[in-house]
Amino acid sequence: MSVSSILKDTETRMGKTLESTAADFATLRTGRANPAMLDGLKVDYYGSPMNVRDLANITSPEPRVLLIEPWDKAAMPLIEKAIMNSNLGLNPNNDGMRIRLNIPALTTERRKEFVKQLAGKAEAGRVALRNIRRDANEHLKKDEEVTEDEAKRAEKDVQKLLDKYVAELEAMTKTKESELLEN
Repeated sequence: MSVSSILKDTETRMGKTLESTAADFATLRTGRANPAMLDGLKVDYYGSPMNVRDLANITSPEPRVLLIEPWDKAAMPLIEKAIMNSNLGLNPNNDGMRIRLNIPALTTERRKEFVKQLAGKAEAGRVALRNIRRDANEHLKKDEEVTEDEAKRAEKDVQKLLDKYVAELEAMTKTKESELLEN
């Protein structure tokens, strides 16, 4: 493997890690309704776990309301049960056609709890980025086609990539934290 392909692969993997972390951040609840809050919520539908997004249309007609309209009305009680069993802290209201989720305003202590969760998710993202750096550096050392000087230069390039992606992660974290703390 050449140095350029190792660097390209490293940058691709770091980009995907950042996307994954951003998706993880989206699951944290701010004071506003966001359909992404339900990402990862599994419903036991006819014996197999399915995402709520695969079973229903999820919209946000108002800033503090989510509407879930299941395509199969038989899935309604299953979706309700999954929401009640989740750690979202929401109570579903079923009108027979759709499920309405009213998003309550967050208390100060709940906001602080979400900021702690955000910090944990951000740290997991940083750890994943550092692991990618370590893998790239190991590839560079093991690759017999790469000279020692090339490997040293490439390690500096990998570190620059890491610094760039960690800075992007920090910016995302600050943005999400300000969203969580605003009223």
